[in-house]
Amino acid sequence: MKRKIHIELLATAVFSILLTLLCVLFVFYGVYQKQVIGDLKADALVMKNMHIFDSISDLHPDAYDLNPDTLRITVINASGNVIFDSNADFTAMENHEDRPEIHMALENGEGSDTRRSTTLDKNMFYYAIRLDNGRILRIAREGDNIFALTQNMMLTVVGVFVLLFFFCILMSNYFTKNLVAPIEKMAENLSEPGTQAAYKELVPFMNKIRQQHEDILKSSQVRQEFTANVSHELKTPLTAISGYAELIEHGMAGDNAERFAAEIHKNASRLLSLINDIIQLSQLDGGKKDVEYKDLDLFPLAKECVDMLQMNAKKQNVTISVRGGAAPVFADRQLMEELIYNLCDNAIRYNKKDGSVTVTTGTENGHTFLSVKDTGIGISPEHQERIFERFYRVDKSRSKATGGTGLGLAIVKHIVAQHGAKLSLESEAGKGTEIRVDFSETLKQQELEKERQQEEKKENTEE
Repeated sequence: MKRKIHIELLATAVFSILLTLLCVLFVFYGVYQKQVIGDLKADALVMKNMHIFDSISDLHPDAYDLNPDTLRITVINASGNVIFDSNADFTAMENHEDRPEIHMALENGEGSDTRRSTTLDKNMFYYAIRLDNGRILRIAREGDNIFALTQNMMLTVVGVFVLLFFFCILMSNYFTKNLVAPIEKMAENLSEPGTQAAYKELVPFMNKIRQQHEDILKSSQVRQEFTANVSHELKTPLTAISGYAELIEHGMAGDNAERFAAEIHKNASRLLSLINDIIQLSQLDGGKKDVEYKDLDLFPLAKECVDMLQMNAKKQNVTISVRGGAAPVFADRQLMEELIYNLCDNAIRYNKKDGSVTVTTGTENGHTFLSVKDTGIGISPEHQERIFERFYRVDKSRSKATGGTGLGLAIVKHIVAQHGAKLSLESEAGKGTEIRVDFSETLKQQELEKERQQEEKKENTEE
C-alpha cells in the first residue's frame, strides 16, 4: 500500500511539474512575442509620425542609419508591391498583398504576424502600419520561435525539473508515511473498543471490519460450543450402549437381557438420529445440499407429515391435526418436508398429556404461511431468543426422555433462511407455543433471474 501511494503521489507530482513547465513556457513565449511586437509598433509609430517614408526620393537605404542585424524595414504600396527593403533587393521580391500583416494593415490600418521569412529564411516578427499616403510601412526583426526558445532554455528547464523531482520524492515519502501511519495504528488496535477511525472516510470501512471480526469470533465460539455439545451428545448414548453390552458380554444380564437389548437399540437409534441431524445441518451450513426449487403446495405436504407422526403423537397422548387450505410456495420439496416434520415433532415432544398440535397453512396478504401451534409447556421469554441454537434445550430432562437431538429447530432455522422466509415465535410458559414461517416471492424471482442468465450464457456459448 505504501509503495502504491508513494508511486502515485510521485507520478502526480512529476506530471504536475511537466504540465506547469509547459504552461510557463507557453506563457513566457506569449509575453515575449507581445513584447517584441510592441517594440516594433513603437518604432513604426515614430517613423510614421516623422514622415520619413512619405516621398519616393527618401526611399534609399543609405539615407538612414539602420542596423540590418536589428531591424528590417519594408515599404509596400497599396497594390502590395515592395518599393523599398532595407535588407534585400526589393526589385526581386514578390507581391506582398497576401502577407497576413499587410492584408490587415490595408484593411484595418495595422497588423502583425510571426512566421519564417521566405526571403531571409529566418524566424521573423512583423508589424505593419498604413501611412497617410496609403503606403504600408512594415518593420520586422529576427526572433526565436517557441522551439528555439525552449532549446536555449533547456539547461535551465532540466535543472529546475531535476531539483523539483528530488524535492517531490522527499515530499511524497513524507506524505505517504503521514497518511499510512494512522491507518496502521488503527489496524493494530482495531479490536479495542475505544479505537477511532484515522479519517472519517474510513469509518464505514472500520465498522465493517470490526463487524466481520466480531462475527468471526462469534462463529469460532459457536463452533467450539458445537464441538463440545456434539462430543457430549455422542458420548451419552455410546456410554449407555457400551455399559449394557458389557453386562450382556459378562453374562450379568440374566432376565434383563431383553430390556438391555431394547436400551441398546434405543440409544443406537438416538445416536443415528443425532448423526443424521449433524450431517444435514453441516450440509445446510456449507450450502452443499442439493436443492431443487419448484412450485409446491404446503397443505398436502403438511397432511403427509401429520399422518407420519400420528403414531408418535398417540404415544405422547397428543392429538395432531391440519387445517387451512392451499399454500403455494417456490421451494425444495425435501426441505419443506423436513421443516414441517421437525416443527411438528418438536411440538409433540414438548407437549402436555392430552395436549394438541395444530398445523395451519394458507395465504395472508398475498403471502404464504405455515404455522405449528401446540398446547405444550411453552417457553419463557429468557429462552425464546436462543431456542433455535444448536443443542439448546429449555427442559433437558424432557429432551432426554423423549429422545430429542436438540438440532431440530436449528435445522428449521437454516431451511427458512435458505428459502428467504421469515421465522417468528410466540410462546408463553405453561400455555403453549406457536412457530410461524412466512414465505415471500423474492426467492422465486431470484431463481427465475438466475435461470434466465444461465440460458443467455448458454446461448452465447453456442453462438
